[in-house]
Amino acid sequence: MPKVTFIDAAGTSREVEAESGATLMETAIRNGVPGIDAECGGACACATCHVYVDEEWLAATGSAGPMEEDMLDFAFDVRPTSRLSCQIKITPELDGLVVTTPERQG
Repeated sequence: MPKVTFIDAAGTSREVEAESGATLMETAIRNGVPGIDAECGGACACATCHVYVDEEWLAATGSAGPMEEDMLDFAFDVRPTSRLSCQIKITPELDGLVVTTPERQG
């Protein structure tokens, strides 16, 4: 199983196992990762699963689509590496992925 590291705004990291085919948001919720609220349940209808993708992983995770970009307008402290974790599908190629959660969700 791929492993993903979530780092919170205070710098605390948590490595979890992720199931291929699940989303990064589902992985966070299943593992009790703080900082991911996921109010819409993964429908890309809010911005409460916002993460910052480590620059090393930007190419592997891909870029935000138009709907995701619209939702990111509602996120707190959007950066060039911002993504909604509900839109990142876990694949074996994402083994080692590192993301950071913002100080608060939008």
